[in-house]
Amino acid sequence: VQLQASGGGLVQAGGSLRLSCAASGNIVSVDAMGWYRQAPGKQREMVAIITSSGGTSYGGRTSYADSMKGRFTIFRDNAKNTVYLQMNNLKPEDTGVYYCFGNFGGNVYWGQGTLVTVSS
Repeated sequence: VQLQASGGGLVQAGGSLRLSCAASGNIVSVDAMGWYRQAPGKQREMVAIITSSGGTSYGGRTSYADSMKGRFTIFRDNAKNTVYLQMNNLKPEDTGVYYCFGNFGGNVYWGQGTLVTVSS
């Protein structure tokens, strides 16, 4: 299984970006997909996770880190095995490398990371 993340870039504070992460390969089942990030000099931290939708095409149970609630939205397209992260009202402290992950049948895979830089 491979995960390809995209959508990072440079944005001013208060701006928006949408990250996407497409999974490909031998995917039997999708238990969860989501995003972590790593800021310069800091440990990797959870951003948002979306778990199995229970039958719907785009939904699922979501969880967010406290600092992202109300600003970030995670959603998925099951047909494309793709997860998205809509980031609004970005702050300089959101700067970092964003990594997507997927839990496929109990096996966890990571994407290569995409850099988000928020200028003040």
